[in-house]
Amino acid sequence: MNQYLVECCANSVRSAINGEKGGANRIELCRDLELGGITASRENIQKAKGLLNIPLYILIRPRAGNFIYTSKEILQMIGDIHFCKKVGCDGVVIGMLKEDGSINKEQSKQLANIAKPMHVTFHRAFDEGSDLVKNLEDVIAYGFDTLLTSGQAKNVSLGLKNLKKLVRISAGRINILAGSGVNHTNVEDLFKIGVKNFHLSGSEKNKHGVLETNSKNIQAVLEKLEGFV
Repeated sequence: MNQYLVECCANSVRSAINGEKGGANRIELCRDLELGGITASRENIQKAKGLLNIPLYILIRPRAGNFIYTSKEILQMIGDIHFCKKVGCDGVVIGMLKEDGSINKEQSKQLANIAKPMHVTFHRAFDEGSDLVKNLEDVIAYGFDTLLTSGQAKNVSLGLKNLKKLVRISAGRINILAGSGVNHTNVEDLFKIGVKNFHLSGSEKNKHGVLETNSKNIQAVLEKLEGFV
């Protein structure tokens, strides 16, 4: 069994298929990746679920921008979570903050509980939070299985020190999934500090000028990992 996991952040069904072709262990499906990603259409969620042979997680994010949500937006997210559960998705990816940069306890617990028994990831809203350690402890306490983070930096290379700290403090109580700028040139550095879960889109503009996962970029990360693990 592999000592690591590679998740492909796919902005379309085609990207999801390319991610699996490249050897990804699972897919996080979204759309509008250039905006940071929002929830994919229900049609594409069902389509991806029917075509993929690896676990499928869905980003639950109703809009671009900050992670402070209204009651109406939370209801929309709850509806999307119920849909994902109904069609057999394996996990959802969510994240909510308060104005002061702390984790929104009420919303986080509510959505995580609704999502179970699907796997629940707290996404990079964490990287816009205020207190690294307290917010980590809160994400763990509120029932999340995985934390997707760059270590509160623009990318994982700049966040290496904080990622190391998160791995140490979490001590196996939650999966630390490193994301933002992950590629074949830095996965070894990440692995050496204890990161075993890697998140990347591997995307490039295709011949039509559309951002799409290139299976070769996913494959390059896996080959690099296989070379030293």
